[in-house]
Amino acid sequence: MPDVPEPVVKLVRWSTEPAAAQVVRSTAAAVIAYVVALWLTPQPAPLTAPLTALLVVQVTLYSTFTTGVRRVNSVVVGVLIAIGFSAGVGLTWWSLGLIIFTALLVGRFVRVGEFEVEVAISAMLVLGVARVANTAWDRILETLIGAAVGLLFNLLFAPPVWVQTAGGSIEELSHRMAGLFRDMAGEVAGHLPVERAASRLHEARRVDHDIVEVDASLRQAEDSLRWNPRVREGVLSRIVLRTGLDTLEICAVVMRVLSRTLTDLAKARTQERLFPEDIAAALEELLNQVANAIESFAVLITTQVAASAESAEERLSQALADSAVIRDRTADLLLHAVQQHPRQWQLHGAVLAEVDRILDELAVEKRSERLVEELDRYSSEASQRHPRLQLIKRRLTKSTVVQRTSAPVREAFRRPSRGD
Repeated sequence: MPDVPEPVVKLVRWSTEPAAAQVVRSTAAAVIAYVVALWLTPQPAPLTAPLTALLVVQVTLYSTFTTGVRRVNSVVVGVLIAIGFSAGVGLTWWSLGLIIFTALLVGRFVRVGEFEVEVAISAMLVLGVARVANTAWDRILETLIGAAVGLLFNLLFAPPVWVQTAGGSIEELSHRMAGLFRDMAGEVAGHLPVERAASRLHEARRVDHDIVEVDASLRQAEDSLRWNPRVREGVLSRIVLRTGLDTLEICAVVMRVLSRTLTDLAKARTQERLFPEDIAAALEELLNQVANAIESFAVLITTQVAASAESAEERLSQALADSAVIRDRTADLLLHAVQQHPRQWQLHGAVLAEVDRILDELAVEKRSERLVEELDRYSSEASQRHPRLQLIKRRLTKSTVVQRTSAPVREAFRRPSRGD
């Protein structure tokens, strides 16, 4: 089979992502809004309609309804400001400045939120059209047409689900964290220079920036699951991904503390080995098992195939079991070494305590308990916000969301992806 050029591979891969679907959806909605506006308005080029459709057709159905109204308000307010100014002044440098100032000020009072700038943009665009006073009301009609087309388009053609994108970000984060653990595993044997230990500590601290990016991707995925008719278990999907990222974030914090502990040990032992040979070998094996557990955990919470979920759970359970055995052996070796040479004994204990915390966070049983707790909390909050709606929902269904998740934890991990 001939080699496929890398640009072609990237293009094919991008075409299967939600971003590509969103580009097609936005283009189609804008074109439809333009055609409808041509039918319903006398304007030869009703560009305000496709402009509004582009603004309203958001990445997710949830954000369309939550921000679409404010976007339409911002455009309509801008058009009305243009009507007022067109009656008495033309388009000069000072009138342009006055329009922008007024539009931004009015946008603050009408509470369009982050779309204040679009008030000024709409006013400038409409004011630049000839005979504004005669065509401004047509622009308002075009705005309403574009908004209606955008909303109906999202209702008829549900936006893509961004779970795969968020899952990929989570897996990339886990690979980087696992790589850092493997790097630390390779450094515990022999002499560890302070500079290298400090460099590893800085890399562990930079993981915080990765978590921020993954969190943004996950928020987009959560919005794509809300009100989306293509998703059957949107609540469970959001909770699985969110709690999974929370677990990885805790592990990242502990990893940073572990890096600091090893750096402190390196500072105290500048002329000797960091650990005795037998302890170093056990620690190296233990940290490698922790890296494997983190990667298996990420696969478990992001997989979309049931067989892969089964395999990931088995790998995670095996890695945690092996880590527990190695951890106990390492503890015995460290205790014996500390009794003979008690220097920096507290740092030895800190290494074990930090590994214990990570293994506890990754435990499958704890994950299952947290999922049920989060679902209980979500159900309680939803009942408080919409008590009548929740009562009707409970009557129509034979079991509540929490009852559906009382199956084994691997079933809870598998089901979210089936509707995605």
